[in-house]
Amino acid sequence: MLDAPVRNLLAGPLDAVAARIDRQWITPDRVTMAGLVLGLAAAGAAALSWWAVALVLWLVSRVADGLDGPLARRRRARGVGTTSGDAGGFLDITADFTVYGAFVLGVGIGWGGSVLPFLTVLLAYYINGTAFLAFSSIAERTGRRLDDGRSLSFLGGLAEGTETILVHSLWVLAPAIAGPVAWVWAGLVLLSGSHRMVTGYRILRAPAAGAERSED
Repeated sequence: MLDAPVRNLLAGPLDAVAARIDRQWITPDRVTMAGLVLGLAAAGAAALSWWAVALVLWLVSRVADGLDGPLARRRRARGVGTTSGDAGGFLDITADFTVYGAFVLGVGIGWGGSVLPFLTVLLAYYINGTAFLAFSSIAERTGRRLDDGRSLSFLGGLAEGTETILVHSLWVLAPAIAGPVAWVWAGLVLLSGSHRMVTGYRILRAPAAGAERSED
């Protein structure tokens, strides 16, 4: 829900940072991998209940996740680099899923209570991921791509990347209430996943633009 306005707000600062780090040896894929390593380290710190360390690593990993795209666009504009945007987009989304899942597991271990709310969050993430990845694949193949500048066609919802970052940060800022927050978050993500399933189904049932033109 907040992704579009937050992307607009942060576009300028992220582009400025990308310009400063744009060096030959700092590639977009290496930035993506740095975000992955930092995110996994954040999950490990959370599992050990090192909450301050987990928060710092988590936020820095998300900054890295926000920088690989602007850096890649700068490289493509200059014709620099050999890795295609599709390969970078694939690496980015798989790294994100890995970090999100690992961090949920880390907090579930570290907070000291039942892991059930965090397992429910993982189930909700699984449903959401299935819905938007399946939609993106079919939409691309059938000419129904939703282009917002990202590698995949994203169906919007209540729970998007920005909300995920905020909730995961809240877990390590207030670990005593991480479990109850996880229950609420799981409900919102499940609701968002249901919305994506219905919306994606309706979009894919409609005739593709190319099919409409071919019938005229």
